[in-house]
Amino acid sequence: KKGPFEMEYQMKRLPSERLATQRILSVIGDCLDNFGPGCVSVQKILNARCPLVKFSHQPTGFQCDLSVSNSIAIKSSELLYIYGCLDSRVRALVFTVRCWARVHGLTNSVPGTWITNFSLTMMIMFFLQKRSPPIIPTLDQLKELADKKDKHVIGGYDCSFVSDLSKIKPTENTETLDVLLGDFFEYFGNFDFRKNSINLRKGKEVNKPESSPLYIWNPFEQDLNISKNVNQPQLEKFVAMARESAWILQKEDNAQRMINKEPWGLAALLIPFGKSNPSKMKNRMKGMGSETIRSLLDSLKLNNANSLQKAVGK
Repeated sequence: KKGPFEMEYQMKRLPSERLATQRILSVIGDCLDNFGPGCVSVQKILNARCPLVKFSHQPTGFQCDLSVSNSIAIKSSELLYIYGCLDSRVRALVFTVRCWARVHGLTNSVPGTWITNFSLTMMIMFFLQKRSPPIIPTLDQLKELADKKDKHVIGGYDCSFVSDLSKIKPTENTETLDVLLGDFFEYFGNFDFRKNSINLRKGKEVNKPESSPLYIWNPFEQDLNISKNVNQPQLEKFVAMARESAWILQKEDNAQRMINKEPWGLAALLIPFGKSNPSKMKNRMKGMGSETIRSLLDSLKLNNANSLQKAVGK
């Protein structure tokens, strides 16, 4: 049955499906920019691995990504939806961390070398898989529960996972959101990004297959790193902000802050660091640098001692 609106178009013959997708999205982007009611800030990102059009819908405030024939992205959205349905803390933590990241300039609506919201969300899911007991299951565990109707292979990639939530055993974890938020910052503030990568399918750290500063395995296309765009300075900024946030939640005197009518707890995290008390931030960052230099010097001393011992032995 046809709807009230119908559009017919004819594509010229093009040398590749990718080029055809780029042309279609370019036209759609122009239509949204010129004629889409409430559609603003239209960006055509046609040279990405998966071409897309980004825009904001002003009446609702939604940020929208539009792509063509990207079935694996749909499965990724379904996976995140299931995780969000399993426990109310999942969506609350994602919302909080994404707000925090936006305030501190760790994410950006414009493509670049910073962490994307999708990568950040995957880091949160991984953290929740690592809790004891876990709050959400790994993708491999969801795949084991899948029945025949849940089996999906797209482009040679196995995208199967259970869709019936009643088959998934509820978590026994009772940690509160404030504990999870503080531990999230603590966990990634001390994560060994030089050596380890993040794998939601297995729910554990694995050695990085290549030297990207941040390596997050695509949950379905396991040969892809969804955070390949992130450079070393942006990753270091994320680590520094995570450590600073963990410090605020652990060390700040909230009672005194309330007396002084200063922001505390989550409110203190949603203020750009350095504005409320720049001297504290500077001293803590200086301390972090001193600690790194000290550990490096200790390592050099140990190496020199070992070399001297070997020389004496000869």
